[in-house]
Amino acid sequence: MTATIRDVAQEARVSIATVSRYLNRTGKLRNETAARVQCAIDTLGFRPNAVGRSLSTSNTKSLGVVIPSLSNPVFADAVSGINAEARAGGYTLMLTATDYSPQEELRTVGALLEYRVDGLVLTVADPDHSPVLDMLEKSGVPYVLIYNQPTPKMRPTVTVDNVEAGKEAAHTLINLGHKRLGMISGQFATSDRAHARRSGFFQGARAGSVSEPAVLEVDLVELKVDVTLAKLYADRDSAPTALFCSNDLLAISVIGALERLGLNVPTDVSVIGFDGIAVGTHLHPTLATVIQPSYEMGQLAIRQLLDHLNGGDPPNTVVLPHILRLGESTGPAGKPNPAALQDPAQSMQRKSAL
Repeated sequence: MTATIRDVAQEARVSIATVSRYLNRTGKLRNETAARVQCAIDTLGFRPNAVGRSLSTSNTKSLGVVIPSLSNPVFADAVSGINAEARAGGYTLMLTATDYSPQEELRTVGALLEYRVDGLVLTVADPDHSPVLDMLEKSGVPYVLIYNQPTPKMRPTVTVDNVEAGKEAAHTLINLGHKRLGMISGQFATSDRAHARRSGFFQGARAGSVSEPAVLEVDLVELKVDVTLAKLYADRDSAPTALFCSNDLLAISVIGALERLGLNVPTDVSVIGFDGIAVGTHLHPTLATVIQPSYEMGQLAIRQLLDHLNGGDPPNTVVLPHILRLGESTGPAGKPNPAALQDPAQSMQRKSAL
């Protein structure tokens, strides 16, 4: 049964007026009273103007889209696919980003529900343990995940096999002769995708009979990797000769940081990214990467969502194929850097002339 403001008031043992003041921020409440009201809202799954509404009588023709980042082009590709399908179906989008924060997921999705969106496409930190998805399911608002991994809870998602892709990255580097592998990743606690890619990378390393890769986590918002890599390559004789990065933007930052440390890519260190963003093909060296079909993922997610809103079956999980594209950022292990063989004075003269 749909929760009402009266239900919240009864659960919190306060008046309806008190709940209204709390929701509208029109009056001051004691901390203990405000906490009871919020607890009742959470327990009942109440959302003003959203939770418990009937889609058949309150269709707003708007959809919410929640992505981790506005700065990463891979999400822009997905949103382009989402927008094309939504517009063709007569829907408009309300877009927001969480900066990889689970707390921000709750805030932004709550705000979208208050704007009465008919459904959502979103990427969350952990789909198997997600208060946001619990809230949507309790409220009856349909959704489709993109990028997130399939879970035992069978929450609908359109994605790629990140574990298998991580294995392929490891196999590729091992086949090039690399025995010391490393992974530079965003924080695993805020990305089930990165966690799955690490799992596959480790499986590939074990299958290739090489040592367990070194793993370092960085902040995907700030992307400050210089200090992290300086520590990793303090002893270059034992440091990784090949790195797998959890996304392309991070891989590009890593290549720049390696060069600032005096390490050449791919002569000294090979680098593979993940996503297949277009800018990777315009770099020098061009970026080796796992390509996921982000535009198509967005399209398919919206098609499933709109079909359900129009009376069709609920969305389900679809795993699309990925491609590992080799670029100039990977090369054979153990190849000497020609620059290291030059006379130091000549090298300094060449740098001074630049």
